[in-house]
Amino acid sequence: MSAELGHFAVILAFMVAIVQMVVPLVGAQKNWGNWMAVAAPAALVQAGLVTLSFGALTWAFVTSDFSVELVATNSHSAKPMLYKISGTWGNHEGSLLLWILILAVFGAAVVLFGRNLPHRLKALVLAVQSSISVAFLAFLLFTSNPFERLEFPPFDGNDLNPLLQDPGLAFHPPFLYLGYVGLSMAFSFAIAALIEGKVDPAWARWVRPWTLAAWVFLTIGIGLGSWWAYYELGWGGWWFWDPVENASFMPWLISAALLHSAIVVEKRNTLKSWTILLAILGFSFSLIGTFIVRSGVITSVHAFANDPTRGVFILLILAVFIGGALTLFAARAGSLRSDSVFALASRESALVMNNLLLVVATLVVFVGTLWPLVAEMLTGRKVSVGPPFFNISFTPFMVALAMILPLGAMLPWKRARLDRAFRPLWGAVALSVATGALVWSLQTGGGMLAPIGAVLGTWIILGAATDLGQRAKLGKASMGETLRRLSNLPRADWGKAVAHAGLGILFISIAALEAGQREDIRVVQPGESYAFAGYDIRLDGVRRFEGPNYTSDMASLSVMREGEVLAVLSPEKRFYPVQRMPTTEAGIDRGVMRDLYLVIGDRQENGGWVVRSFWKPMANWLWTGMIVMAFGGLLSLTDRRYRLGAAVRRRSDMVPAE
Repeated sequence: MSAELGHFAVILAFMVAIVQMVVPLVGAQKNWGNWMAVAAPAALVQAGLVTLSFGALTWAFVTSDFSVELVATNSHSAKPMLYKISGTWGNHEGSLLLWILILAVFGAAVVLFGRNLPHRLKALVLAVQSSISVAFLAFLLFTSNPFERLEFPPFDGNDLNPLLQDPGLAFHPPFLYLGYVGLSMAFSFAIAALIEGKVDPAWARWVRPWTLAAWVFLTIGIGLGSWWAYYELGWGGWWFWDPVENASFMPWLISAALLHSAIVVEKRNTLKSWTILLAILGFSFSLIGTFIVRSGVITSVHAFANDPTRGVFILLILAVFIGGALTLFAARAGSLRSDSVFALASRESALVMNNLLLVVATLVVFVGTLWPLVAEMLTGRKVSVGPPFFNISFTPFMVALAMILPLGAMLPWKRARLDRAFRPLWGAVALSVATGALVWSLQTGGGMLAPIGAVLGTWIILGAATDLGQRAKLGKASMGETLRRLSNLPRADWGKAVAHAGLGILFISIAALEAGQREDIRVVQPGESYAFAGYDIRLDGVRRFEGPNYTSDMASLSVMREGEVLAVLSPEKRFYPVQRMPTTEAGIDRGVMRDLYLVIGDRQENGGWVVRSFWKPMANWLWTGMIVMAFGGLLSLTDRRYRLGAAVRRRSDMVPAE
């Protein structure tokens, strides 16, 4: 009965979404206040109905209702409860319903938290947002119904993909979807502004929190996915330039550009057309990512391979929203011109350079991701574009971004003198170069990658600290006055500094990992020891272990130095009998400055076991940098200025429908 209730709720939500799309849009065009007022209650009702539907599907997974085809295909009665719940979105249909749920909840959030929005703009935003809901609800109902029943239910289910039975992957998709849908809000604000023909600083102030929230959620989601890949897949890496990874990375880059561009609109009332275009591109790349993951055109460890009908439907959604938005942009962009001017040396110019580097870097990732598909269609031959291409073509843009970031953040608006703006940063330059020289002197081989990464990362971190010090008049005022100024700084300024510092940590960690990691693979007999990275590693034995829905060969590896046991690691090789699929669980001795990463492989004919060992410098700083970046974004979101909007228009400005 719960499945039928969920299906009926989706149908009702689809009908409400159509009303929310059409009625407020007509009301805004006719300036009919009561028609525009329909948007708010419709958004709340739609959110309630989709929540009811998602709850019904979740209940079917929790109770192992194998009469529902989706549950029978993606769950099992012996599976732990966490993975029964996450199994709700660990498949195409359930994850699509989760996407729609978040879309509806964001629309309801506009109603609840956007009370200071002008009524016409609010109605247009909710109408555009609902048009996205209509498209995806239609996709769900006509091609991907999650509530289909089986005439003859099986005794038990087929289980969830074992790679997805992990805490990191349980929470990774919801955070990514929160980011994708957050960009849909920026898209809705952009289309509403184009319809109105008006973009001003107030509009930028309203759109920035949604974009910032999307960026934060994408940062957390990408971080969780990277962390999962690191410890679960047993490859010893954290990023593989996989098409599905790139699908989330491209919107992250564009949303970062949009954040900085919206600052220029808010502060200087310029770059309006460019900011609108970025808002369109951000959500467009989210839709492109949806196509990559769900169309079945690529193969990935975490993609949903599906039939061509779904791919065609998604292509139609892409054509309507991206094509329609760009057409409207082309028609209205001329009316968004600004008379503001700024010098080549100014914060505006620095932010424009920031945007160009981020957008070009996104296009590099886009070309590298889709080129194999295009090449296969044109030539009939399979072409592989791997990490070497991305590393060579993407890295220079990030290096350039790191070089200009601290100076650009401290330049005055409109016009600046570079020598005066750079003067406070000379200390940061000296310390950064000294750090790079120290790393170069300590390393044993590895070229210049680690020293350059150390210089750039330290430069970004010290630049952010110098910016705060300048604002607080550090060294120019008493310590009490400096502390008072620091405490009175807007949270957005603190958030910017923290996020930039997180990026600096990320630079240092990536450079250290890429330049300094060591690897060893060998066959080891039980009781045998081998030397690796300054440690003695002994295979104490391997035992068979029975999990709730898997069997495991669990090794015991002692990590020793000078005869003293420092750690005992237990890497596993699991086998899931229902899916008949093996997985790897790495054993990791985590340290502040390094990870010792051990993987157990197959048993050999001579009774030995394959053991793969990695020494990874500064591995944990990678996710620390991501956490710091996300925290900086959250800190900015708490800024009081983001919770206040422009004054609400007078009701007399609206004419009721006759």
